[in-house]
Amino acid sequence: MSSIAPAAAEARLSLDWELDFYSRPVLEPDGKKRWDLLITATPSNAAGQPRFRWAKNCPASTVNSVWLQGALNEALAAAEEQGLGPPRRLRCWRATMRTMVQRAAEAVGLEVIPSRRCYALAEWLSEREREVYPAEEGYMAGPLAPPPQPMRSLPLPLPEAARGDSWAWASLPLGALREASDWEISFEGLFPLPDQLSDELMVPGLRLFSRSRSLAIAGWFAGLEPARLEMDGTSLVLEAGLEDRWRLDTLAEPEASEVSEAFAAAREAASGLQFIAVQSDAQSQRFDGFWLLRDLPTF
Repeated sequence: MSSIAPAAAEARLSLDWELDFYSRPVLEPDGKKRWDLLITATPSNAAGQPRFRWAKNCPASTVNSVWLQGALNEALAAAEEQGLGPPRRLRCWRATMRTMVQRAAEAVGLEVIPSRRCYALAEWLSEREREVYPAEEGYMAGPLAPPPQPMRSLPLPLPEAARGDSWAWASLPLGALREASDWEISFEGLFPLPDQLSDELMVPGLRLFSRSRSLAIAGWFAGLEPARLEMDGTSLVLEAGLEDRWRLDTLAEPEASEVSEAFAAAREAASGLQFIAVQSDAQSQRFDGFWLLRDLPTF
């Protein structure tokens, strides 16, 4: 007589991971900066999702892909102990570490996505810079030299297949966005919104419309890892991935200057929050694509 093991016994939840492997403002006894590896699961708005955080210090003398490969294996084991499966994707947002992370991740069978959509990681880094590193011996108090700013590439025009019929500026109250996980969305990029922000706060964004290709356009945007909207001169630009920049449209002056100032002010008032939506038309109650975006601090 054959027996069938319950599928649930083997099923393990797989979450996306966000990773940062970098030096910290702490000097070790040998005078070299502390390095550590931080890994956190990408949260969603779904209720009851477990939180996974994992950290490991690394001596400056062993900063290489071999050490990182071993640490990733340890993180995978720690996740398994919590009933979690390997991550579906591993997001990495420091361009300077991309090659090393990719080499180590590929060795353990993980897919790396270069992305600025590391909002949970940014929150954890801010927390550690406030509460963890200052309490450690060797902490380097005072302002540190800022990291070099990457060269900003010229925005590329959207491919013809990714262009909608029209677009419009929009804004939504934060309280409505807190309920976005209940909306009908085909491709989504949601994350928990800060509890301390008021539900009445208006979040600026952009709605793209296409009657015949909205789902295909949303799928194309999903592969970009949308990160930030901005006005660059007269160009409306979507920043995505690590350094990608896509020109969504070109506005005429003086409208471009007015829009640039208004959108920057609205984004700042909303603590850097923005959104981009893809729909078939303005009256549709469903979204083929919807992404929350947020400006990241500089670490």
